[in-house]
Amino acid sequence: MKERIPFVDYIRVAACFLVMLVHASENFYAADASGLAGNMSMLACEQNRLWVALYDGGLGRISVPLFMIVSAFLLVPMPQGTTMGQFYRRRFLRIGPPMVTFLLLYTFLPLLWGGMTWEQSMADLRRLPFNFPSMAGHLWFMYPLISLYLIIPVLSPWLREAPARDERIFLLIFTLSTFVPWVKRFVAPEVWGECFWNQFTALWYCSGYIGYLVLAHYIRRHLSWTRNRRLWVGTVCLIAGAVFTAWSFWWKGVPGQPIETPMLEWAWEFCMPNVLCATFGAFLLFSCIEPAEAPRRVTGVAKLTFGMYLMHLFFLAPIANWIIGGDVVHPHLPVWAAIPVIAVLTFLCCLATTKLLSLLPGSKYVIG
Repeated sequence: MKERIPFVDYIRVAACFLVMLVHASENFYAADASGLAGNMSMLACEQNRLWVALYDGGLGRISVPLFMIVSAFLLVPMPQGTTMGQFYRRRFLRIGPPMVTFLLLYTFLPLLWGGMTWEQSMADLRRLPFNFPSMAGHLWFMYPLISLYLIIPVLSPWLREAPARDERIFLLIFTLSTFVPWVKRFVAPEVWGECFWNQFTALWYCSGYIGYLVLAHYIRRHLSWTRNRRLWVGTVCLIAGAVFTAWSFWWKGVPGQPIETPMLEWAWEFCMPNVLCATFGAFLLFSCIEPAEAPRRVTGVAKLTFGMYLMHLFFLAPIANWIIGGDVVHPHLPVWAAIPVIAVLTFLCCLATTKLLSLLPGSKYVIG
């Protein structure tokens, strides 16, 4: 798709920053010195509990769904006459080389500053055909994105012809599926056919990020609300979803007590009803941006966001260490300021680096 949609550029920039805000926040509840939340978490004090809940939960959780919904908004359905092979070739030439480049960079580059050992590096290299390396947890996102690309040619014919009512039925089923993680966590660990020999439950094929794909198409093709209605519905949905998401973390997090990260983040998965609600609201609010085109600066940054996302952990970790100074209770800046400052500095470093790389021949194979 060649034409640019102004509010989509704003979303890309905002979502990219929110990803960095999420990872900046993780430094304040990680149970180890890695700076990222692992299997166990621990909040050091009450102020960390509050500000992580606000920044990571209330604001940051919509980042990944916004990226997903934007991709689908632009790509679904495929243009008439485009074959599956043509679609796959275009999309995977776009994301494949940069993804492979950064998988390798995260596997070997930390060796230069002693961030990992040769043994770790070799273990990560053997792992690459199957998953992301140990120091690039954020690259998990690439795999569900690939999954969406794989399914778009299958869904496009249906979406091209489906009436609004049929899409609403699917979205209702998808919304129901977002409650399944809560059912499994608090009611029954195995649901609707799930057992040790079967993970494909009754709602499996109507769950996950495919729901955001259909939602994006529904909004673009069938949602003809006025700007005022989008404003008030979007505001209500964003606030309701964000408040619940922030509260869920605050409720479970007790300073000084180790807790399994999945329990602390019990309402933070990206395909849960509260995150879906907040994402829908945010998207509606962004869609109210009405200029004929986004400012050149916004468009310029939006074009670089993929590369910025790929590299941001290289910058975020040292910046966080510098600002925190080894003490998450008493960092060099108050916690309320430290988290966004880490994110802002990371964003600016990534922006400058990606812009410089974009000037080099063949840069699309590195930063997309």
